[in-house]
Amino acid sequence: MAALGGGGLRLLSVSGPGREPESAALNGAGPGLCCWVSVCSCLSLACSYVGSLYVWKSDLPRDHPAVIKRRFTSVLIVSSLSPLCVLLWRELTGLQLGIPLFTLMGFRLEGIFLAALLPLLLTMVRVLEVLFLGPLIQLSMDYPWDLVNGLKGALAPQAWVQCLTDMRWLRNQVIAPLTEELVFRACMLPMLAPCTGLGPAIFTCPLFFGVAHFHHVIEQLRFRQGSVGSIFLSAAFQFSYTAVFGAYTAFLFVRTGHLIGPVLCHSFCNYMGFPAVCAALEHPQRCPLLLSYALGVGLFMLLLQPLTDPKLYSSLPLCLLLDRTWDSAPPLCS
Repeated sequence: MAALGGGGLRLLSVSGPGREPESAALNGAGPGLCCWVSVCSCLSLACSYVGSLYVWKSDLPRDHPAVIKRRFTSVLIVSSLSPLCVLLWRELTGLQLGIPLFTLMGFRLEGIFLAALLPLLLTMVRVLEVLFLGPLIQLSMDYPWDLVNGLKGALAPQAWVQCLTDMRWLRNQVIAPLTEELVFRACMLPMLAPCTGLGPAIFTCPLFFGVAHFHHVIEQLRFRQGSVGSIFLSAAFQFSYTAVFGAYTAFLFVRTGHLIGPVLCHSFCNYMGFPAVCAALEHPQRCPLLLSYALGVGLFMLLLQPLTDPKLYSSLPLCLLLDRTWDSAPPLCS
């Protein structure tokens, strides 16, 4: 068995009773080659995704409807072709998946209603509302009527019709969550997990996701949307935030075996934005506000494990894949 750092690289395991031979899992490709192919494949996917945004030459800003429509086209094409990268990775490594490709990528009917509507929906919406409990309380303190009217407006059919005709809303709430989770989670995790294991893959995958967001620096510099220092500082913060968020959605993808959960979570967080912690520090009632923030984070951590219990979602494709190549099922699978 190849090993790196004890719990790092352990792709192949010694054959045992009831386990397929090594050659059945990996035809000729060593673990080192498999990892290089996996990393290069993920890097190629990330570059293709970001590169597709710039195939159109335009002097208009990124929020212009014409720019958004063009980018919809190129991003959807790249995302639709992204499963081919996983197939190419399989051929180059010789890894016998033993699981249908789209099942491995989270497209499966088994458990989908339970995953989307019950515990996973609670994870995406209810738990993340708990995480944003502070901002909601802050809004209710500052503008109580605005909060009530905002909730009424959000439930009105006219509001949804208006959203569906808003290019920025479609980008932030539909296209970006769907395509980014497909490329950066559903495609990358199956390629990284056999090389590093589930735990390291969950924290490695978001690095590609975070770096991919650095392309905003190009547009901010181009349209002079701030000083160079502030732009790069903002990019560093966005990288950190998106990396942490990417680890969370990767965790959800692994623990549920479905893509729909991370997509819903991504869409919700795009809508909520980052919590206004600095504003809470300067608020006249900052003590109860900060307490609500702490309570929200505590409840989020408390509910994270039980609401993503793999027993709720039937068999997990990534866990089945690793069970073919590792000595035992990873801890995240139980």
